[in-house]
Amino acid sequence: MSRNDRIFVAGHRGMVGSAIVRKLKEHDYTNIVTRDRHELDLVQQAEVRAFFADEQIDQVYMAAAKVGGIMANNTYPAEFIYQNLMVEANMIHEAWNAGVKRLLFLGSSCIYPRLAPQPMAEDSLLTGVLEPTNEPYAIAKIAGIKLSESYNRQYGTDYRSVMPTNLYGQGDNYDAEKSHVIPGLLRRFHEAKESNAPEVVIWGTGTPKREFLYVDDMAEACVHVMELDSEIYDHNTEPMLSHINVGTGEDLSIRDLAVTIGEVVGYSGRIVFDTTKPDGTPRKLMDVKRLHGLGWRARIGLREGLALAYADFLRSTRR
Repeated sequence: MSRNDRIFVAGHRGMVGSAIVRKLKEHDYTNIVTRDRHELDLVQQAEVRAFFADEQIDQVYMAAAKVGGIMANNTYPAEFIYQNLMVEANMIHEAWNAGVKRLLFLGSSCIYPRLAPQPMAEDSLLTGVLEPTNEPYAIAKIAGIKLSESYNRQYGTDYRSVMPTNLYGQGDNYDAEKSHVIPGLLRRFHEAKESNAPEVVIWGTGTPKREFLYVDDMAEACVHVMELDSEIYDHNTEPMLSHINVGTGEDLSIRDLAVTIGEVVGYSGRIVFDTTKPDGTPRKLMDVKRLHGLGWRARIGLREGLALAYADFLRSTRR
């Protein structure tokens, strides 16, 4: 791959896409192409086809997706499966049609079965029932992996897939209704501190365990995987099991996460768990031995990352 390649980062305004743009610039890539959703609707195949025909793209990072937490996935399941399936199908097919040399599809740890052995290795894919609360999103992400693999098998493309654990950090969505767990808790604890609320109520029992990765680490891993020689990538994967887990290899309970966030924010009230609300998957820890074997490890610890994320939240509320 060349530093002069034209690189399309789909979803560059989102948390992951913007982090990838930052990392590409740090790695001296100078020809980065972006489009927002008003300029290019990735759900519309004709628009995607015209874009690739006009832009002569060499590499693609597929960071565009409809994402959200348990509440959003439960409320809008049709939107989650439809929009993600359409974006993936249009992007991968039209990238191949235009001769794109290399593509990275970004998935999610929710692709694995609800009760997959922990830590979840890549070969756990399609071995059991998915978590019901985000099944439509997970199925769409599995389809993206299989689309990439199918085009590689039939057409000899070099389309790769990475499956990140739970991400957080700069550019996150702090919406009270649609955010993931860390940005949602950062906002809730901050507002409780500001209002001197005596307690913060959190969904579930607090016992599920989760792994979290700061988004800049994820972006660094994406660039690392894309820069691997094809022979190295192929040697460490299989044609029909080609995705790579990206995470820290460490997890903690939601209760411990809440306590840590309270400390980072400076909230001193009580933490209460609403056990009438769903917990989601009991545990989601990624097996990252494949990625470690390819020479990459996470560098930003959780407390450091939470402090950076809280600073980003505070900036976002001042805009």
